Amino acid sequence: MQFRRYKPFASAIGLVLGLLCAVEATKVNKHKPWIETTYHGIVTENDDKVLLDPPLIALDKDAPLRYAESFEVTFTKEGEICGFRIHGQNVPFEAVVLDKSTGEGVIRAKDKLDCELQKEHTFTIQAYDCGEGPDGANMKKSHKANVHIQVNDVNEYSPVFKEKSYKATVIEGKKYDNILKVEAVDADCSFQYSQICSYDIVTPDVPFSIDKDGNIKNTEKLNYSKERMYKLTVTAYDCGKNRASEDVLVKINIKPTCKPSWQGGTGFNKRIEYEPGTGSLALFPSMHLETCEEPITSIQATIELETSHIGKGCDRDTYSEKSLHKLCGASGNTVELLPTPSSTANWTVGLPTDNGHDSDQVFEFNGTQAIKIPEGVVSTSLKEPFTVSVWMRHGPGGREKETILCNSDKSEMNRHHYSLYVHNCRLVLLLRQDPTEAESYKPAEFHWKLDQVCDKEWHHYVLNIEFPSVTLFVDGVTFEPFLVTEDYPLHASKLETQLTIGACWQDGSGVDNETEAVSEPPTGGSAHMAQYFRGNLAGLMIRSGKLDNKKVIDCLYTCKEGLDVQLPEEVANTVKVQLNPNQSSLTLEGDDIESFEKVMQHISYLNSRQFPTPGIRHLRISTTVKCFNEETCISVPDSEGYVMVLQPEEPKISLSGIDHFARGAADFESTEGVTLFPEMRIVSTITREVEPETETEGEDDPTVQETVVSEEIMHNLDTCEVTVVGDDLDGEHESLEVDLAQVQQHGLEMSSSNVGMIITGVNTMATYEQVLHLIRYRNWHTEALFDRKFKLVCSELNGRYISNEFKVEVNVIHTANPMEHANNAMVQPQFINPVHHASVDLSGHNLVNAHQASVVPSAATVVIVVCVSFLVFMIILGVFRIRAAHQRTMRDQENGKENEMDWDDSALTITVNPMETYEDQHSSEEEEEEEEESEDGEEEDDITSAESESSEDEEGAEQEDQQGASRQQQLEWDDSTLTY
Repeated sequence: MQFRRYKPFASAIGLVLGLLCAVEATKVNKHKPWIETTYHGIVTENDDKVLLDPPLIALDKDAPLRYAESFEVTFTKEGEICGFRIHGQNVPFEAVVLDKSTGEGVIRAKDKLDCELQKEHTFTIQAYDCGEGPDGANMKKSHKANVHIQVNDVNEYSPVFKEKSYKATVIEGKKYDNILKVEAVDADCSFQYSQICSYDIVTPDVPFSIDKDGNIKNTEKLNYSKERMYKLTVTAYDCGKNRASEDVLVKINIKPTCKPSWQGGTGFNKRIEYEPGTGSLALFPSMHLETCEEPITSIQATIELETSHIGKGCDRDTYSEKSLHKLCGASGNTVELLPTPSSTANWTVGLPTDNGHDSDQVFEFNGTQAIKIPEGVVSTSLKEPFTVSVWMRHGPGGREKETILCNSDKSEMNRHHYSLYVHNCRLVLLLRQDPTEAESYKPAEFHWKLDQVCDKEWHHYVLNIEFPSVTLFVDGVTFEPFLVTEDYPLHASKLETQLTIGACWQDGSGVDNETEAVSEPPTGGSAHMAQYFRGNLAGLMIRSGKLDNKKVIDCLYTCKEGLDVQLPEEVANTVKVQLNPNQSSLTLEGDDIESFEKVMQHISYLNSRQFPTPGIRHLRISTTVKCFNEETCISVPDSEGYVMVLQPEEPKISLSGIDHFARGAADFESTEGVTLFPEMRIVSTITREVEPETETEGEDDPTVQETVVSEEIMHNLDTCEVTVVGDDLDGEHESLEVDLAQVQQHGLEMSSSNVGMIITGVNTMATYEQVLHLIRYRNWHTEALFDRKFKLVCSELNGRYISNEFKVEVNVIHTANPMEHANNAMVQPQFINPVHHASVDLSGHNLVNAHQASVVPSAATVVIVVCVSFLVFMIILGVFRIRAAHQRTMRDQENGKENEMDWDDSALTITVNPMETYEDQHSSEEEEEEEEESEDGEEEDDITSAESESSEDEEGAEQEDQQGASRQQQLEWDDSTLTY
């Protein structure tokens, strides 16, 4: 460096300081560069220049001041700024150094920016100097500064209309404040260029105007005879004065006169969506009647909801008919003759069904099919009052009888004891009395002539039979028979009877002594069946006792969906409302239009099922009005729409618990048996998609995905079935048992067979858990039993929702006899330790410890227990022998020391061959082992071949341990030859 003198006193000090600074500057990079903490920048899209505030300048204290007062300076390498680094992912900017000495730099875009894709960019920047040592480690970096850059928009996009064209219809002679609205959008990112500032009608000389929001109205009354349609061309301008890329066509139709109709209803010609579980849904919230200023004296309207295609006429709970009787409060013994096929009731397996689980399961009879009810299902004598109920859909038939239910002789005589059949749109009940002392005529056939029998619609029939009277309920309405015929009682006979559904059992001989001749069965039918039924049946029940409670019958018939209306207080007395029993038809009558419209606005659709049947329900409004002048009275056309019931969120029923455990044979043979599902847990969940909330409204982020949420719900179950996996249950030595009193106490029923057990009835999942905890498995001959497997499946709504298959395996632990295996009994506590925990998780299996238990594969339990016990015994024996040999060696050492006192061997040198000693010792050990094996020969004779193979492996391990012990003995003997 060069120095220049300015002051006399400071020359010496300045020289020294200058030299020190020069040396320090040439050798040490002491300071980090410095930059501002925050920068704000602006860049225009499609440009790369970024205007920063403050400017990008990096300072470094290692650089001497350019305007030092005492001396001149030159810049060193360590004081220069070599560059800037930008930190962040996919940052479309770069920083460039303009002057290394001053640290001045700029930020510029790498490529063209698009404001529509991203309006702002944020990243960090860091400066570094040029200091560098021999190893390149002296370079200093500044702190990281935040950089925020905003991309300014360029008006590069033109407005675009949302629709390709617009249509509207107006009535002549009226001026409208708003006919329709057109709307355009602009893709620019800024508020200035993305807003639509004005709309304009390009078509000249039209009686319409448009405001800045796109609302079109007519400027004068329109005349249908002058112009039936106007076609307008409309354009739009954004706030940057860009015109729409394409103008839009607007068509306005002119209607000649006013037409009376219901207007403002959201349900007509449109889809009304009903989400399950949301309660009532208003159908016509903004409904009003357009009367075209005609004075009205009275109005009558009928709203019809079409539900005949849903289930049995409407949406109802799809539980079994037996369960529905209990839910409705019908006490008494009931027998379901058309149950859902199961392991305990399989006679309906061959019948065609609707193949759906969303609604009720119905059975189809096509005139060639019938089923026989197994013996014992229904009592043969029906002397006490009883009830027959059935759901039936039947159309016009032929002249032949069509049998619903028939009980006839199995052979020879072909007598019909009782039957229910359809003949010429009549419902007929035949009930022949048993032989009595008085041979006199008694009522035998009861006839009802009903339109419902042949209208191809579902109807519910209940027959209360209390001889000699029979009462019929059809859809909750009572009907008396129009004809009752009498006949003699049946003659005494010991012939067995056959109960059938869909036809009547007919003997092949064709003899019919006490009934009229029956027609031959159609082609393809059974040779022993006649009078086949054509139609659909469901819920056929025979119940002991009368069912004359009107509330119970209405409960069985009432729909779970329908129309509903909540009358406002101010109009309750001005409008008359009538609702039919199944809530599918609602009739209104009134004379005040305003009150009438308020009632219409309060009509709603309601489905009270937790899991309703999805699908369309059509709506229709039929209206009749009366005017002061009947000649000019208006006519209101029918209005139509439909309700779409959405698919309910399907529940997932999960069964969990202990799926593998072992118990002793004594537990299986005890009166208590073994509990199969001690820790059963039933959980039901639904999965729904939740749309995430975006921070900025109106923007769609393609990276945001919908979130799936699982939510636990509560609902009932109606069936849990336990079935045996593998061979069926052998009733002579094993069974599935449950405390029937506790099952009935919970309102459930149990039926069992050689394939398993079924618990039925509508109740909560918690109740089913309690009942499943009671199911036990017993086996009182467990000698040949090693394991048993069972499968559990639960369902809701008659099989509509089915759980997972929960399989449980139980193993039988056979313990060895302590008298025959004394050694095993002695060491067994080391293997089977008492466990104080409720359950222990072992590789996915749980070990229940109500008694001593062990998780061991059942087929090898006895073998492994004996082998392990024998191994422990051999180890103890080996240790004992090694210890005895060690004591003998110690005695030999003591004798050797005594011999040393007799003569002096200090001059002797003894050399011992260790291999020779080991071989002698090894041969002697083998001889001893052979003797021990011959002594234990009797005990080994009791071991099976599998145990022998295991024992040979274990004995090999013991020989290795004994060889190690002999080596130890040899070393101890060699030590005894040493002199001290």
